[in-house]
Amino acid sequence: MSLPVIDISGLASSDPAARRAVGAELRAACLEHGFFYMTGHGVPPALIDAVMGQSKALFDLPLAAKMAVEKSQSPSNRGYEVIGGQTLQPGALPDRKEGYYIAEEIGPGDPRFGRFNQGANLWPRDLPGFRPVMMGYFAALSTVGEALMRGIALSLELEEEAFAGFSAQPLATLRLLHYPPARPDTPEEMGAGAHTDFGGLTLLLQDEVGGLQVRQGDRWIDAPPIPGAYVVNLGDMIARWTNDRYKSTLHRVINLSGRERYSVPFFFTGNPDFEVACIPTCLAAGEAAKYPPIKVEDHLRAMYDLTYGAKDAAGA
Repeated sequence: MSLPVIDISGLASSDPAARRAVGAELRAACLEHGFFYMTGHGVPPALIDAVMGQSKALFDLPLAAKMAVEKSQSPSNRGYEVIGGQTLQPGALPDRKEGYYIAEEIGPGDPRFGRFNQGANLWPRDLPGFRPVMMGYFAALSTVGEALMRGIALSLELEEEAFAGFSAQPLATLRLLHYPPARPDTPEEMGAGAHTDFGGLTLLLQDEVGGLQVRQGDRWIDAPPIPGAYVVNLGDMIARWTNDRYKSTLHRVINLSGRERYSVPFFFTGNPDFEVACIPTCLAAGEAAKYPPIKVEDHLRAMYDLTYGAKDAAGA
């Protein structure tokens, strides 16, 4: 079993039929898998290479340099995260990965400043090229995320701009991740424990090492890297939005390669004040919504509580 590959370039076409054709492919993937590979995204290869290079340079810094921008110093959950800082699978060992959080740069003059996960980034002092590369990439992926949400609307046979409110000033997070090789003496330890993603869409850039696994039925399948393609998956909010018609699928990372693994997920979570309520066309006659309406920010807070604990979720 393998995941479908979808060329999304048609979403930029002036031909409505071309856009609807992509929507149809997205619908099939979202109903069956909740995961797919994405090509035709338009992100320049040079920018992708620069992001991976800067990410490796960050994690190669001495621990003291990384701890100087450790995320406990940020009221907005930005910056460096130590190995074992998160436990994605309840009851499992802490994840064997280190990370770095980046999001939209929001200053004190912005009315969003100080809200949950909204504020200034922390930037490593010894990597002068790091900030411009990451912010350029953040902007590029934000554009792709908005296009995909239009495609998701088409996939549900809604107006193309049905999710414009969700996509306006969205919470979005760029997360750099480094997975050391698995330790033979701790076979139960995973790079990232089995979990579903919190938000709307995840756009994953991964290196050539592999290790991502997706739950399909009663087994795990590998989602190996495809050059030039992203792995995209739906998060919990789209599942509850569609009354579980569209799948938010369990996945995990186990790095058995013996090599260092790097990946860069981009989480497109949506406008914090947007209320996610079941889409009426996703209800059959007489069917009730499984989930009560919830605002994006409230849902995200609850998920951070679950994997980090209330103290970190509050940004403290």
